[in-house]
Amino acid sequence: MAKTRALRRRIRSVESISQITRTMEMVSTSKLKRAQDRVVGARPYAAALAEVLGDLLDPDLAERFPLLRQPRPPERGGPRRAALLLVTSNRGLAGAFNANLIRAARERLAALEARGFAVDLLVVGKKGVNYFRFVRRPMTVTRVDIGDKPTAEHAAELATPLIASFEAGELAGFDVVFAQFKSALSTPPVVQRVLPIQGQVPVARTAGEPAAPPRPRGGQAANFILRPGADEILAALLPLYVRNQVYRAMVETAASEHGARRTAMKNATDNAGEMLDLLRRTYNRARQGQITQELAEIVGGAEALKG
Repeated sequence: MAKTRALRRRIRSVESISQITRTMEMVSTSKLKRAQDRVVGARPYAAALAEVLGDLLDPDLAERFPLLRQPRPPERGGPRRAALLLVTSNRGLAGAFNANLIRAARERLAALEARGFAVDLLVVGKKGVNYFRFVRRPMTVTRVDIGDKPTAEHAAELATPLIASFEAGELAGFDVVFAQFKSALSTPPVVQRVLPIQGQVPVARTAGEPAAPPRPRGGQAANFILRPGADEILAALLPLYVRNQVYRAMVETAASEHGARRTAMKNATDNAGEMLDLLRRTYNRARQGQITQELAEIVGGAEALKG
């Protein structure tokens, strides 16, 4: 009797958990669609910005624009500070999503420190902030107020001080660790170099989209009339490109979070269904055995009264 009561309690508990995970799966599916729309909306702008920069950039411009300048290594008198931005989520229940991002950030931190850099760590999201607080790793900036709806203003708040430090020669480089949204099932962590801006600006494109053919650099075959001149345009576009890279990292991580959570909750719901089937079979067998035993006791008692 005690066994069947325990099984009934276990069945009710699993049913309750299954309802919660199914609801969370539906909520994540709804939020994923909106977050995916933001990613799709941000990519064409990033691609157009990268394309324009690719037409204007020239190797000779590095001396005139600090954001293009490659700093000397620390052992040759270059800056000994580097910056790393980690973008995580505020909530869990998304499988290994945040753990993978934190692991990628730790690996990048170790690589930079092995090269002699003192790394300024900037962390967005409660999961990343809580982890590095737990391991007592100092953080320069912590942001837990952005959530899954980042804006261009949030990106500017993070990127502008780093741009100023890099232009002043205080920063050797700036990397960002984020989750690249390929699909709801594929959200790998990515480490991307943001500063210095490379001479060959990559054009952002949707996963699966073929790469565009190589374009001429330095305006050699581009028939542009530039007003104001190329220098003034680059002076405005280069900081904008850096801010846009930070914004895209946060937007893609937000979409990846909902995709990872939907997948995790679907797996949890499926596992709960399998567990319920097993528990119900076990309960039915236990109940049948109990009924058989009670019938045997009744028959035995009746036979004893006859005798």
